[in-house]
Amino acid sequence: MSPAKNTKTNSEEYLRMYTQMVRIRTFEDNANQLYLTAKMPGLTHMYSGEEAVAVGICEALTDDDKITSTHRGHGHCVAKGANFKQMFCELLGKEEGYCRGKGGSMHIADQSHGNLGANAIVGGSMGIATGAAFTAKLLGKDDVTVCFFGDGATAQGLMYEVMNMAALWNLPVIYACENNGYSEYTRTEEIAAGSITARAEAFGIEAHQVDGQDVLAVNTLAQKLVARARNGEGPFFIELMTYRYHGHHVGDINREYYRTKDEEKHWKEERDPITLFSAWLTKEGIATSEELDAISAGVKDDAKTAVEYALAAKYPDISEVDMHVYAPTDPASLTVGG
Repeated sequence: MSPAKNTKTNSEEYLRMYTQMVRIRTFEDNANQLYLTAKMPGLTHMYSGEEAVAVGICEALTDDDKITSTHRGHGHCVAKGANFKQMFCELLGKEEGYCRGKGGSMHIADQSHGNLGANAIVGGSMGIATGAAFTAKLLGKDDVTVCFFGDGATAQGLMYEVMNMAALWNLPVIYACENNGYSEYTRTEEIAAGSITARAEAFGIEAHQVDGQDVLAVNTLAQKLVARARNGEGPFFIELMTYRYHGHHVGDINREYYRTKDEEKHWKEERDPITLFSAWLTKEGIATSEELDAISAGVKDDAKTAVEYALAAKYPDISEVDMHVYAPTDPASLTVGG
């Protein structure tokens, strides 16, 4: 891990990135506990271990920039500015959630921060992201859209359709492939022939591979590509090499059938993104271990308060059962730009 910028002038930014990574890990720890204690309906897909990807990229974006997410999307939501209370309310189906409790774990959206939503369909958000980038270009805006998806989504035909369009029209979109080594329960190399970055290069799209456990490396690359996309040089493709600590979902408890304990131990003990970044922060004199511990303790307190709040919050009224199911019929409300 090496510094991306002058550490003396960017210590505040680095500490914010560290805090965001801790917030994601803490959120997932609490979400997992809510599932294990039968307080959360349905399944959820943990982002633990991949924090440097979401934070490294989203720190390069503004609120006006857009993202689309996946079924493993809590990390993207938090990194793009979502707060704990509304996130936990959404997971628990409460009306104060981002989607009034109707989206749940896999369909959270927060348009106030440019988050166009997570999608439980593998690769399902690729068209949305490309459409958002096309809209920005059509309206003469300099917004950039980042499309997060997993390595398994590279087998979806939609990806090739939208990359073709994005390349033809030089759209301001960045396709961020989080390669965590597994497509559900199968190793990536067993289902993906050749190179993943070569798939983008076939369309003339500039593609990069980066260590997804190194938040500085991710952010350095993201800053450059976002600036270039904003300047009309898009699209771009990034393959981020990372690892998920949990199974495909919280109910996947038999991971020994498709990966080893030694493999998990290696990634958790030697490649953990938060541990790597905290070591760098202390080495560079940006923060002491005690200061980083204080940040973690504060985040845990915030999460505890948010969980208690969400557990006590109200469920949506039954009268809302068909609300937001259909598009508005007033033509004026559908006009682009309001």
